[in-house]
Formats: sequence, structure tokens, C-alpha cells
Amino acid sequence: MASHTTHAGTRRRIRFDEHLPVDHRLNTVYRVGAGLMGLFLLAFGILGLTDNIGFFDTGGNTAMGLNTNGSLSVLSVCVGLLLFVGMVIGGNFASTLNMTLGILFILSGFLNLSLLDTDYNFLAFKIQNVLFSFVVGVLLMVFGMYGRVGSTLPHDNPYWRARHPDAVEPEQRAPGDRGQVR
Repeated sequence: MASHTTHAGTRRRIRFDEHLPVDHRLNTVYRVGAGLMGLFLLAFGILGLTDNIGFFDTGGNTAMGLNTNGSLSVLSVCVGLLLFVGMVIGGNFASTLNMTLGILFILSGFLNLSLLDTDYNFLAFKIQNVLFSFVVGVLLMVFGMYGRVGSTLPHDNPYWRARHPDAVEPEQRAPGDRGQVR
């Protein structure tokens, strides 16, 4: 949630957690992003599980060119399924989920980079896994932030409208609309 000061000096709240209309074009971007990343993670996790790799084995088993073990495979399946849930629900939920998981992937990349070649590397990460975490994190963040942030959002964008309620023409406002995202 963000706050905004109007030209009169009063503060009002902008709500970004309300749902976009089902047919809004931003909804498609959020769903496609969650679905594509979820599909890849699900495939990676399932391929890792089918090799009967030990749960915390760090012996260098690979799936789709990435190092894996049983715990990383299970984690990948869970995150992939969570992204599929985001794809099904769509709207702001998918956008927020994409951004949150994107941040977590980037943090995971940094954490696992620091754990490479240590006894604490229980997810069997190698440098290609770290780079993969960074790439997936950035992609998820791009998919999640698309149309939500930026200085050049179109004026029909619900996030732009929420930030600029005084600029929205009166006939475009719904009855009782106070700048909330529609």
C-alpha cells in the first residue's frame, strides 16, 4: 500500500491490492509470466525427482543443465505449483507473487553464491544455479512489475489512475471512486 499527498496537502491511501478486471491486458502479462516460470521450475523439479537423487546429495547430479538434488527438486516443484496458482488467480495476486518470488530468487542467488564450495550448500548449487536464480528472479520481477511501475504509464492504466485521481475525467470514474485501482 502506498500513500500520496494531493495538491491540497491531504493524504489519501492508494490501494494496489484490489483485483484488476479479468479481461484487463495487464492480467495476461502477469499470468503468462507466472505460467512460464512455473512450467520451467516444475519440469526441472520433476526431472530431478525422476533420477532418484538423494535428498541432500551434493554429488553433481544434473537436470536441464543445472545441478540438483532431491531437496532442490522438491522446492522447485513447490515453487512451480505456487506460480501456477498465481497464473490461475491472476490479477494483482499474480503480479505481487511474481515480484515477491523474483526478490526471493535474487536473494537465493546471493545466499547460495556465498555458500558455494562449503558444507552448508545442501541444495547442491553450482555457479550455473546461481546465475539461473538471478535470471529467473529478474524475469519474475519484470513480469510482476510490468504496467505497475514507471514514469510513462498510459493514462488508461489502473495504476496510473490510482496515482492521479484528479487527472481522471469524471465520466471515467465509477460512482464512489476515490482513486482506487479498478
